[in-house]
Amino acid sequence: QVQLVESGGGLVQAGDSLRLSCAASGRTFSGYAVAWFRQAPGKERDVVAVIRSVGITYSAHSMNDRFTISRDNAKNTVYLHMNSLKPEDTAVYYCAADVRNRGQISPLEYDYWGQGTQVTVSS
Repeated sequence: QVQLVESGGGLVQAGDSLRLSCAASGRTFSGYAVAWFRQAPGKERDVVAVIRSVGITYSAHSMNDRFTISRDNAKNTVYLHMNSLKPEDTAVYYCAADVRNRGQISPLEYDYWGQGTQVTVSS
């Protein structure tokens, strides 16, 4: 079992930056793909970025290179660096782990989930 805990969310203004953290416990997840998803009220849970165990990354085109995913395996932590935040980025952000390291963008492919962290961007 792997437990994931997100942190770093909060209330910020448009144009600000935030760094979200996803810390894993229970076992090391250096061999897993990890993704960040987000879900706004009334909307589906969409992928933001994915990182596989060897560091290959994917970021959703809609983020326009504003978001970057990285991982520190020594700390068992994955990060989401968010720049130039916009009000439309307001959502609950979740991290998820795929034990098969496939790096897919569908939330259905992920085995473990955190509880989410709220990001609110004011205009």
